[in-house]
Amino acid sequence: MTATTLNETIETIKKELRNQTTVPYFGLGIFEDTKTKEGEQMPYDSDSMILMMNNGRAMSDRLMFEYSRAAMHLEQRRGVEYIQQMMNWIYTKDFKPAPLHKAILDMQPRYIIDTNRDSKIQELLSYESHMLVVGKSRILDNDYRYEIFEWDVENQKYFQVEESALDDAPKILFKPMGAPIPEPSFVISDADYVDWLTEAMGGFAVPAVLKSYRKTKKYLFLGTAFDRDTDRMVANELTLDLEGGYFVNEKPLSKKEKKFIDKHNLELIEISLSDFTKAFV
Repeated sequence: MTATTLNETIETIKKELRNQTTVPYFGLGIFEDTKTKEGEQMPYDSDSMILMMNNGRAMSDRLMFEYSRAAMHLEQRRGVEYIQQMMNWIYTKDFKPAPLHKAILDMQPRYIIDTNRDSKIQELLSYESHMLVVGKSRILDNDYRYEIFEWDVENQKYFQVEESALDDAPKILFKPMGAPIPEPSFVISDADYVDWLTEAMGGFAVPAVLKSYRKTKKYLFLGTAFDRDTDRMVANELTLDLEGGYFVNEKPLSKKEKKFIDKHNLELIEISLSDFTKAFV
């Protein structure tokens, strides 16, 4: 892609973000250049997530295949509470939002999907009213796999609300895989994903308002990877009825990735996320 073509594409994307026809969709790769205040690399792909979960030690090839599998192994050995606390420990470290977080928010999108488990976008939105939809897994008392919160700007805290509050919300942040706040809750292990995806396929993981709103929308996939079944299945459920979109990726595509991109009518922007960020910002 030439510099001219890239700039034209980015200007188109910015226009679509502003007029709410394209929805930003954040994945792990957004943190590739992000380090904590102490100099630790934040997880930005499956391998780095596993290393962070396992105190910097690699696991067997079978477990290194995907972080959800590694998390399941740790959960079986040490319990559900352990892996939930581990996620909270990772994502409450002191680190700054990624440059693209603020750049995308500057476009004022109404609806944002963030499949990461941090709270940086929430921090950036702390001075404006917004709704937060947090994904849940393995809930015993109902089929729904989310909770909805409204941000109280004056008191700087979330309070839980009914789904109808989303109807006229000026801004909605969807964190389908969980977040540290308002209370730590994360979808991370194989068991979590199986439960979440099962209910998602039954229509219970996305609020009805968002199911209507997302129709004919395009999506801008940033820091995402579609080389694992889990990520493809999650993306598919969250973007049903999409119009198409954009996938920023410079790595060679596997057959499954290419099939997913073609099926969802995504335009492949073949540059690194770092280069895309520089051009976008």
